[in-house]
Amino acid sequence: MNCRERAEPAYAGALQAVPAAELPALHAHIASCPDCHRALESLRPVIDRLVAWPTDLLRPTTPLQERLALRIAQATGQPPLLPVRRWREPEWERLATGIECKLLATDTERHRVSMLVRLAPGASYPAHTHAGVEELHLLDGELWIDERKLLPGDYSRRAPMTGDDRVWSGTGCTCVLVTSTEDVLR
Repeated sequence: MNCRERAEPAYAGALQAVPAAELPALHAHIASCPDCHRALESLRPVIDRLVAWPTDLLRPTTPLQERLALRIAQATGQPPLLPVRRWREPEWERLATGIECKLLATDTERHRVSMLVRLAPGASYPAHTHAGVEELHLLDGELWIDERKLLPGDYSRRAPMTGDDRVWSGTGCTCVLVTSTEDVLR
């Protein structure tokens, strides 16, 4: 093979994506060929970053995994190894006009709940008193809590027995909310 024919297997070898039995020949060629050695060294920072990535960041989506499994099954004549769906994303649940949530977790012993909350443009949440600590992280849009304007990335922590008279969004917003299940609407 010439260098152009070896380039793709050499790059795959650098990514640790070839059988171990082929690595000695690839390494020998790269060591003896200045052009291939230089090409691989120029890619070394990229390769090192890719190899160091956590594998869960590289996992294809479930639909892509299914399509790949079916194609491999057709090519090999073997039954498809379909991915196991471990988690089903909760649906958005309508709480009130313009307010929806996705329940993420509930701790009934501590009366805590975590959820994604979405307010439509112009929607407002009723005045309420916090029974426990409330933590809110704004993901997108703008949210007003009384006279405080929150922007994406802002965090709000409210102590037990404090209240919010007006919570609303003119633009619409989405936030992560961790709060008590015993908050009192006023």
